[in-house]
Amino acid sequence: MRRIAAALAAAVAVAGCGGGGGSSDTGPPPGGVGGPAPPSQKTRVRVVEGLGKHGSFDPKGLYRSLGPGVVTVISQYPGGTRAPEALGSGFVLDARGFVATNAHVVRGNPPGLERAKAVYVQFADGNRVQARVVGDDLFSDVALLKIDPRGLTLTPLRLGSTHRLEVGDPVAAIGSPFGEEQSLSVGVVSALHRSIDSLTNFKIDDAVQTDAAINHGNSGGPLLDERGRVIGINSQIQSTGGGGEGVGFAVSVETVKRSLAQLERPPHRVSYAYLGVTTQDLWPQLAQRLGLPVARGALVVKVQPDGPAKGAGLSGGGSKIAFQGQTGIPSDGDVIVGIAGHPLRSSTDVGQAVARHRPGELVRLDVVRGKKRRTVTVKLGVRPAKPATQ
Repeated sequence: MRRIAAALAAAVAVAGCGGGGGSSDTGPPPGGVGGPAPPSQKTRVRVVEGLGKHGSFDPKGLYRSLGPGVVTVISQYPGGTRAPEALGSGFVLDARGFVATNAHVVRGNPPGLERAKAVYVQFADGNRVQARVVGDDLFSDVALLKIDPRGLTLTPLRLGSTHRLEVGDPVAAIGSPFGEEQSLSVGVVSALHRSIDSLTNFKIDDAVQTDAAINHGNSGGPLLDERGRVIGINSQIQSTGGGGEGVGFAVSVETVKRSLAQLERPPHRVSYAYLGVTTQDLWPQLAQRLGLPVARGALVVKVQPDGPAKGAGLSGGGSKIAFQGQTGIPSDGDVIVGIAGHPLRSSTDVGQAVARHRPGELVRLDVVRGKKRRTVTVKLGVRPAKPATQ
């Protein structure tokens, strides 16, 4: 049975991650967040510029220059059914000591999502310091850590963009698969705009799929383009047996930027707009079967009873049909074809369009029901942070 697995070795002990010790190592090392560093200690920052150019992919150069900016994240958990220590990866964001990783690296698995009692960051040069979890975003699986940078040499990685990314473009992943620190794997962009699981009941849209080897322990590490810019945070693998099989997924850097911008500012929490609908793709043959005047859009399957869409009069209809092997297709409900002037072609577009707005904003929805097209105004709510169930 095919399954999506987080690339964090949640039940794998840190033995072998290089300095893992054991769960008895609960005190902060000198210079960590938990203990003051001597005033004479200073932070050294390595600024890396001008890596590569379009059409020139140099994995060796990327690794040599940017590898020191990738860290192993060690999370310690209080008892329970999981191992006392688990590991993931992360990367340095700036000279202030901010580090990005996945939320599931510092949290347990759904439905409990327990927070790690202590988190450490280990650098390529052997330094290991305690980190503070500034905040985490369960919807996008992003977490922001903070370390005391004094006495450390930091190599910040630059956040790039996926807007010009194409299938076939070369990529590199650096992380700690199975505790093997500073491991490099290379591949290509296999697909764009994928939808993957989050730690809640909501999907993460716009993910990057890659065939670069991603395994347990890679979670939170960077996926780099040919210029060494971060284009995503490695998060999940699709596997039949739990290992990397050439189908890995990274949370896109645009999603990461949106999360980090909110997590860095007090109160260090994220807030997402909420429409309150479940939709499925409408494709030309289905549209013809339903007698609709549009060929593409998001067919409303369910409307949350207490959500904004319900208040605006949207409906998933009452009758269901089966078509081309799919069952439970609404035959008399609404089709959302546009949000705030942006046309929709699929159900994935709904989440991306809503994410451009803030809770409380008024947005226009272009909706088709039967042969009629209308525009409704909806006041977006706040997305409920309900953990996913397993």
